Amino acid sequence: MIRIIFSFASLYFAILLLSVGTGLYNTFMSLRLTQDGISQSWVGLLISAYYLGLVLGVRIGHKLISAFGHIRAYVASAAIVSVMVLAQTLIPTMEIWLLFRVIVGIAMVTQYMVLESWLNDQSEGHNRGVIFSVYMMMSSLGIVLGQMSIGAFPELNMTVLNAVAMSMSLCLIPIALTRRAHPVLASQAPLNLRVYFKIVPVPMVVLFLGGAITSSFYSLAAVYANKAGLSNDQVSIFLSVCVLAGLLAQYPMGYLSDRFNRLRILRVSAFGLVLFTLPLVLIHNPSYHLLLIVIACMGCLQFTFYPLSVALANEHVSPAMRVGLSGALLLAFSVGATIGPSIAGMLMDGGGSSMYMVYVASCALIMGLFVSKMRANYRPNIENAQYVPMAVDITPAPVVHELDPRVDISQDISHDEEMMEQVKDLVLNTEVPVGGVVVEEGDIPSVEEKRSVAEETTYKAVEDKTEENIEIDNQNKSLS
Repeated sequence: MIRIIFSFASLYFAILLLSVGTGLYNTFMSLRLTQDGISQSWVGLLISAYYLGLVLGVRIGHKLISAFGHIRAYVASAAIVSVMVLAQTLIPTMEIWLLFRVIVGIAMVTQYMVLESWLNDQSEGHNRGVIFSVYMMMSSLGIVLGQMSIGAFPELNMTVLNAVAMSMSLCLIPIALTRRAHPVLASQAPLNLRVYFKIVPVPMVVLFLGGAITSSFYSLAAVYANKAGLSNDQVSIFLSVCVLAGLLAQYPMGYLSDRFNRLRILRVSAFGLVLFTLPLVLIHNPSYHLLLIVIACMGCLQFTFYPLSVALANEHVSPAMRVGLSGALLLAFSVGATIGPSIAGMLMDGGGSSMYMVYVASCALIMGLFVSKMRANYRPNIENAQYVPMAVDITPAPVVHELDPRVDISQDISHDEEMMEQVKDLVLNTEVPVGGVVVEEGDIPSVEEKRSVAEETTYKAVEDKTEENIEIDNQNKSLS
């Protein structure tokens, strides 16, 4: 691992600096706006604007990288982020800040795409998992360091934005001076949401609600803690405890996930999150230590919804469709992340800061009820896909999922629109419950039942494509 870290040091250092700036930026925005008496609705809306920019930036960033190359696109995006952050110190108008935040989101996801495509291009099958894990660790560590550094600015004046801009500018250096060869950016896979929603409805819904919970944490948890009487230093510790707990919970949850039914684990996690939020809903003035204990327990659960859902979805879809699956799941998460903070902010304006916990509990309750309603074991139909730890701050740059060790790029047909149209027609027109035969608890499906329609159609598509290539090769040989 040490050799890999040094091999990709410039890329890892860049993602660390980028995440430090992000963690400090979002925490400052929440605390400063609360200090100025700005409503929680506006705080949530500003964070939603950032996530909206991340969603829009996936397509825009891809075109920018294709047109100008990785380094130029990265440098331009980093400059735009720094300018937008500093512009907030000159134009103190909330409506204009919304636009700034959208632009920041678009530019930052372009930076993530550059870093992730670079790692993906230069990784191989035997080291892909390690490269992926270190990348996620550096991203999560940066978020924690950014949140903790808010304590260095007790007055919360606009100089914090100078520090954010410095961090965003410093992440230019390792990329601008790298000697690595430019990666090849693959074409983007078309998003067939209807297909994947029919195949894996549970992960899609869980990720939508999980995105709504996660983004609301980054936007409004600081506001909640501030209203509960915590100082700025205590707020930074409050946030960091939650993120660190979520990071440390990844591997224990992975151990359980690879040995027990994932649908049941999701159900327990959802209802567990409801239970952990109840003390902060019922107790009017909770103590600082109680807040830390509860938020640590919440972090252990809310930051594992994403990797649990992705693992659950991957064991119901054949390797030939997993790149497209990753894009669909990420979009579901991103849409929830865009909507969530605005709803939570309006609830807090109407019912007080405690409504943040009510909001989290409500999302978790809906999630638990939906999972329970399936009344199915959701047993693997393709293979028992391994649990892969994810960063605690998911960014919708689809390239990172091609680094996922569960994904086999050589078998992927997600980028082939013609093949995916064939799969789409077969999946949407079949009456079979795709993505797994729905079975009652305790039933054990036969080997034949474990083969889903999705697997048969995707493998058929791969076989057809292989035969077509062989035929073309034969024709070329005959002509020569």
